[in-house]
Amino acid sequence: MNPEMNVQKNGDSGSYEAVVDGQVVGMIVYHTPHGNQRVTLSHTLVQPEYRGRGIATRLVKHALDDLRAQDLKLTNYCPFVADYIADHPEYKELVDSRFPGRATVPDRAPRERTN
Repeated sequence: MNPEMNVQKNGDSGSYEAVVDGQVVGMIVYHTPHGNQRVTLSHTLVQPEYRGRGIATRLVKHALDDLRAQDLKLTNYCPFVADYIADHPEYKELVDSRFPGRATVPDRAPRERTN
């Protein structure tokens, strides 16, 4: 049985955090350049003992939903985020066409979802 997980935005550390039993077990690191209307996602991390539980996927969805709610664009440097967007093309419009980042979204059909 998987313990309950919450995702929270931590502006002090510049991360979206996955928290289980009060402990941060995963995060997406972000940066918001002062005065810009875009957010840079640099990398996604999950503690080894929590991998394979969908934590990174939930983190990415939460971060992208947050960007959409704030009407912000995305500059992406994280390959995991790029793959997520390729599998969920409804988020592709968030990528800033002028500053897409180095982890570009693969031009492929979405992979079949298991859940």
